[in-house]
Amino acid sequence: MPDRTPTLNEMLKDARHRAATDAAFTALCNNGFMISREPARRFDLPSHSPRRWRGLPRWCGALAMVAAAAFAGHHFAMQNGLARLREAADHRLDMLATGLDADLARFEYLPALMEMTPIVPALLGTPSDGSLRDAVNRYLDGVNAAAGAEMLYVLDAGGTSLAASDWNRPGTTVGQDLSFRPYVIDALGQGRGRFYGVGITSRKPGYYLSYALRRDQPTRGVVAVKVNLEETERAWRKLPGDVALIDQRGVVILATREDLKFRPMLPLDALQRAEVQRSRPYGEAGLQPLQWTLKEVLARDVKVIALDGVDQLASTRSLRGAPWQLMALDDLAPVRVGARYAAITASLAMAVLLLIAVTLWQRRRAVRQKLANQAALQAAHDTLESTVVARTAQLRAAQGELVHAGKMAALGQMSAGVVHELNQPLTAMRTLSESAAILLDKNRFDDVRGNLQRIRGMVDRLARLTSQLKTFAHKSELPLAAVPMARAVADAQAIVAEATKKNGVAIEVDVQPAALSVMAEEAALGSVLVNLMRNAIDAMQASPRRTLRLEVRPQEGRVILRVSDTGPGIPPDILPRLFEPFVTSKPAGTGLGLGLAISAQLVRAMDGTLRAANLPEGGASFVVDLPAAVQAILISTPTGVINK
Repeated sequence: MPDRTPTLNEMLKDARHRAATDAAFTALCNNGFMISREPARRFDLPSHSPRRWRGLPRWCGALAMVAAAAFAGHHFAMQNGLARLREAADHRLDMLATGLDADLARFEYLPALMEMTPIVPALLGTPSDGSLRDAVNRYLDGVNAAAGAEMLYVLDAGGTSLAASDWNRPGTTVGQDLSFRPYVIDALGQGRGRFYGVGITSRKPGYYLSYALRRDQPTRGVVAVKVNLEETERAWRKLPGDVALIDQRGVVILATREDLKFRPMLPLDALQRAEVQRSRPYGEAGLQPLQWTLKEVLARDVKVIALDGVDQLASTRSLRGAPWQLMALDDLAPVRVGARYAAITASLAMAVLLLIAVTLWQRRRAVRQKLANQAALQAAHDTLESTVVARTAQLRAAQGELVHAGKMAALGQMSAGVVHELNQPLTAMRTLSESAAILLDKNRFDDVRGNLQRIRGMVDRLARLTSQLKTFAHKSELPLAAVPMARAVADAQAIVAEATKKNGVAIEVDVQPAALSVMAEEAALGSVLVNLMRNAIDAMQASPRRTLRLEVRPQEGRVILRVSDTGPGIPPDILPRLFEPFVTSKPAGTGLGLGLAISAQLVRAMDGTLRAANLPEGGASFVVDLPAAVQAILISTPTGVINK
């Protein structure tokens, strides 16, 4: 048979076949496969065991950085909280100590007043004079009413009460032998005495001040004042935290908590118990020691203690007018909760920074891969050009088309799609983390917890997206499940919230019925929604009216989603090729043209369709057609209810 000259179509087909074969061989070699062109075609697969551990140090380093950020955040927040508590406690103790010292000092003028009144020394000289005792009782009642003490009374040198301001009331001290009380003993021996205890006759606690009447020696008697500190104790309860007043034996005598009163900080020794038994300062109290443990000393008067199993910051202050100490107790639980939230926030911030760093590294790696692919394509182009020139001059006209087809085949395998899909959740995570910091400053912990949960959901979504994008070339189906459209639209709306606010776009959502669901893969459906909404927002940047409308309706076992905008619409020359890779109307450098292609592929994998059209009134409309989820419908009948 005579030789037949090949036609142009046959030569083009043969050239495409050779180019595809060379490109496949180059790609396999670049991916680590060694292919022999011997007739046996033996494939040698390298061992991947060493690669399995190659990334372990990087993961360990990242975890160490997150842990260090959490530790630093917890430490600084804890120190900050303790400093604020200490400052507030110091201010509170200054105010309370000054007030208590003033209350105790305002009765020091009474001994001189008693000595200057003739009837008081006269009564001490003739204690059996009934009319004189009655006059002194009335005089003491008037003085006590003006001074504001609970009780004022006069005792003879033997410690027996001769007259009192409450002589006509139950529980009066008149006639009582009080010589065993410490304040009487100190006044007779040293000229004055101070004592806090429960009254022998009244059974009410109070602060006793005693003064010896010594106009002439020896001491002829004692004047005693009882001060009621219950008003002071009630005023303390209006302040934040707890306050306790501790006497010289280490026993709490005043407190804002009833369970702390008349309880020693440490068990009393034998000498102290004997003194308490003799002077009876605490009445019938059991003197059960407090259950507290010293955990840390922050300063001389500031300690961290565990009181009844609760950690407290204990700040103490000594009084000038009495051998007592004021103690302010502040619960450390709020400070530690704040420190935990600070640690969580710091660790999340570090995780976000690491994710951003990984993204930038992946982008740089993708650029290097792109340059390598371009170099390989250039080499393939040179080889193909020389082959075409050698075979026939007619192939020169098709050379540009073949080079373009080779570039599209190589570029379609790049990892730019991964960068495109990861960018949306990362933007949402950054918005939620910034919002969490603001809410934390406002002490809105429940809202912070909600943001952190949503960030965790975004991280899970990143993992699902990465897994899906790695297998797009091999998987034709996605795992489908019932997904509520209202929730999917709301999640997508939250992701693009910052972009809509920045561009002044109003979003209208109309899902009818509200419980409508589709059979889809949730992450893939969210990716499609976010991509369509972002494209619409970008298209309306120069429009005077910016409205994005999402409408969802059921239709014969399917669900129709319409995403419409008020932008300039899709150019007619791009509309027929809109869902092809690398087709975009955006300026160079602002988009790769992969979003709609990936979205169409995802919709097809979910047994649906994606189409686009321009609206008559202006703008573009994208229609997503997906299968409706099968739902149980209850139908009432005369004989009962059936499930359809």
